[in-house]
Amino acid sequence: MPDTPSRAGAEPFDQDPRRWWILALVSLGLLFGMSAWFTASAVAPELRTRWGLTPDEVGWLTTVVQLGFVTGTAAAALLNLADIVPSRFYFPLCAFLAALANAFLIVAPGYSLALGGRFLTGLFLAGVYPPGMKMIATWFRSARGLAIGTVVGALTVGKATPYLLKALGGSGIAPVVGGASAAGAMAGLLILLAYHDGPYPFTRRAFSWSLVTRILRHRETMLATGGYLGHMWELYAMWTWVPAFLLAAAAEHGPSANVVEVVAFGAIAAGGLGCVWGGAAADRIGRHRVVNLAMSVSGLCSLGIGLLFHAPFWILALATWTWGFFVVADSAQFSALVTEVAPADGVGTALTLQTSMGFLLTMVTIQAIPHLVDAFGWSWAFPLLALGPAAGIASIRRLHRPRASRHGAA
Repeated sequence: MPDTPSRAGAEPFDQDPRRWWILALVSLGLLFGMSAWFTASAVAPELRTRWGLTPDEVGWLTTVVQLGFVTGTAAAALLNLADIVPSRFYFPLCAFLAALANAFLIVAPGYSLALGGRFLTGLFLAGVYPPGMKMIATWFRSARGLAIGTVVGALTVGKATPYLLKALGGSGIAPVVGGASAAGAMAGLLILLAYHDGPYPFTRRAFSWSLVTRILRHRETMLATGGYLGHMWELYAMWTWVPAFLLAAAAEHGPSANVVEVVAFGAIAAGGLGCVWGGAAADRIGRHRVVNLAMSVSGLCSLGIGLLFHAPFWILALATWTWGFFVVADSAQFSALVTEVAPADGVGTALTLQTSMGFLLTMVTIQAIPHLVDAFGWSWAFPLLALGPAAGIASIRRLHRPRASRHGAA
């Protein structure tokens, strides 16, 4: 059972059979729409050769996407966009614009302009990710954890897609970046033509400057967000730098470049299965148990993965896939918690604010990892990330403790 009861007036079980079709539709939309996120990371060796980039500059190609996403989500939260603009129009417009900004990487004449294009990619993706979670929440209540876990799993696979495109023969920048942009445009078209809100819509409201302040003062929403921040401290640094970690290890062990790309794809895409598992388990045993288990395992992986740098490559591959499974298995459940505890007329803004704060934090660890590699080598680059899961577990334990006393143990 979920950690919280359904909102007042909810039916105990979802009834509309169309919800599974909508779940497939939104999942596919997020998989395609979010494929632009790591295109620059996937073609980093080519971009490094084209512009003579340093490792720190390569890191900024991903960090600036985070910055754009933070800017977009912060603006959307302040303007209450996710709560006043219908999702079936908001999502497609942002997906089309993100695809266009991503495609600019193919023709960008220099590094500085490429950074601008990557910033805009993140800015417009802010209208894809949080609205997608709110959209599916209008169709599910009794199985909301599974539903949101599935869509977050889909977008996780979407973020890994550039590595798969490259492994399948997309040599050069254009096939990888162009393929991701085409997928993003398709995502917008799918949602525009086929999506509509479900039987459990959230309260619509007029614009209010005070909504963000009210959410920031809402204790349960902020504790759920605190868990999410600990999770995000680890997640994107892992996703950004594990491919480079694997490439450095491969130089010692000797697998082909295609094998490394497949393993890198698996390290991120395994999180798709992790999200589905996390959603199904959370609906049975409680979100707090699932997120704390996932953060415990991923934190241990971040502490120990560097010790396997010199191990046989297949062992390293299995370890990174295990890390990838658990590092994002809890992500959707933080969002599900917010849809359950946030004020009903501000769920979209609460989700947008949560993701904005989380992605702002990711910039710290994404940029820290290459400096740790320079100072200590790959074997000791990742333990810093374990601080996030530790803090996240503490926040979720505070959230659950008073609620358990009111409603009984989950």
